[in-house]
Amino acid sequence: MGGVSTQGRDPGLQPERTRLAWRRTTLSSTVAAVLAVRTALHGGVSAAGLAVCALCCALWLGFLWVAHDRIRTLASGPRPAALAPRHATAAVLCAVAMAVCAAVLVV
Repeated sequence: MGGVSTQGRDPGLQPERTRLAWRRTTLSSTVAAVLAVRTALHGGVSAAGLAVCALCCALWLGFLWVAHDRIRTLASGPRPAALAPRHATAAVLCAVAMAVCAAVLVV
C-alpha cells in the first residue's frame, strides 16, 4: 500500500506551524497598517486621511483580536478546536477591507 504512515507523526507539529502562520500574518498586517497610516498622512493631515487611518487601525485591531484568540487556542492543548466560522469570516473581512483601503490610498 502506498499510503502515508501516521505512526511516527507528532500531532504537535501542525498546530505549531499554524500558530507560526498566524504570527507571520499578524506581522504582515501590522506592516500594512503602518504603511497605510504613513501613506495617508504623507501629504499632510486631512479629514479623509484621518478617516482612512482610523479605519486601518480598527481593521488591524480586529485582525489582531482574531489572530490572538486563535494562537491562544492552538497553544491550549494537544488537539485544538476548529476555527469558528465567525472568526474566520472576521479575519477574511479584515484582510479584504485592509486591501481595499490600500487600493484607495494608492489611487
